[in-house]
Amino acid sequence: MDGAMATLFRTLSPIPFSCCAPIRPSILTRVATQSSSSIAVSPLPHSSKPPQEKKVLVPIGMGTEEIEAVILVNVLRQAGAQVTLASVEKELEVPCYSGTRLIADACISKCADQMYDLVALPGGMPGSVRLRDCKALQKITTRQAEDNRLYGAISTAPAVVLVAWGLHESKKITCHPAFKDKLPTFWQVQENVQVSEAMTTSRGPGTTIQFALSFVEQLFGLTIAQEIGNSLVLLPVANGSEEIEVVMLADILRRARVNVVVVSVEKRRQIVGSKKIKIIADQCISDASKSTYDLIILPGGVDGAERLSKSRILMKLLKEHTEAGKVYGGTQSSVVILEKKGLLKGKVATTDPSTKDQLRGLVDEAEVIIDGNLITGKGLGTVIDLSLAIVRKLFGLERTRCLAEGLVYDYK
Repeated sequence: MDGAMATLFRTLSPIPFSCCAPIRPSILTRVATQSSSSIAVSPLPHSSKPPQEKKVLVPIGMGTEEIEAVILVNVLRQAGAQVTLASVEKELEVPCYSGTRLIADACISKCADQMYDLVALPGGMPGSVRLRDCKALQKITTRQAEDNRLYGAISTAPAVVLVAWGLHESKKITCHPAFKDKLPTFWQVQENVQVSEAMTTSRGPGTTIQFALSFVEQLFGLTIAQEIGNSLVLLPVANGSEEIEVVMLADILRRARVNVVVVSVEKRRQIVGSKKIKIIADQCISDASKSTYDLIILPGGVDGAERLSKSRILMKLLKEHTEAGKVYGGTQSSVVILEKKGLLKGKVATTDPSTKDQLRGLVDEAEVIIDGNLITGKGLGTVIDLSLAIVRKLFGLERTRCLAEGLVYDYK
């Protein structure tokens, strides 16, 4: 039988494979006795309704910690919240703590008369001071606390902002270790995330995802929080990356409610793709490396893949990721990079015919191959199949079929 038409089964979900509908012929998976997925996420029922929309305010100022602001906005929007990123400065463009410039959705003055289900303050210095000194923001957050609606702060903001405004009284509170001496001793705790009535506080950049998911749980319930929290995907990009693959992977996975972080390995968040299309990543690799991921997937593009391989931070992160047995993969020329880094040993992979000869291991002609915790794809024409294969590995067949229907794609 032709390799492209081969169909072998591997346990992709708790459902026995003998009960599953046939997999698309172009997707090859290897038989093994161990589980093929290190990610446990409850499938979204077919009849599940989107959560009720909630309004969230995330204010930023000069010196705000960009990791915290971006993660808060990203995770809450993934959950379905209507998030407004508001500048407390005169301009919408705000220079952040590590030099990243974020463009806010609105100035804080435009938000003064709005009612929010949550006000979440990122930290950073002097960002927290800029938030503290903003009278409009103080009025909004104080009203939020008086009405017993959700509010919170992370890192330096609990000590610098909430304490200064008196919104911490009689509540357990945490903050960045360097600022804990500014908290009342009796109410101070060392938890990564502390929920105390309507107020939630957290410690720093490394706890931001927990912080954001705590709000998701409070706003939308535990099921949605678990669904988002258990599927964090890193999609690294560089100058020369294939734009089609980057955009399609991010788009399709996000439609499946996967929290995808597009990360630049360049000095700037903006990259120029293989066909000269400019893309702005969510974060730079130095910031993204502070988090852990359930899946790292490398897009193709000869020049882009080569630049990805030269990022020491990314390669270190990928090495630690694979050693932990987590899911990883790539498409087209990035599969060659995985080969060079010794990440294809004992695995079957697929790649573009033009780079096939550069692989020393087992190679098949299938469009997409899932071999344990490795997922590889041929390239441009198979990105939808690759994306759906990832969704199936993460969430199972039912959600994959629903997603394919929404894309008007014939997934058999």
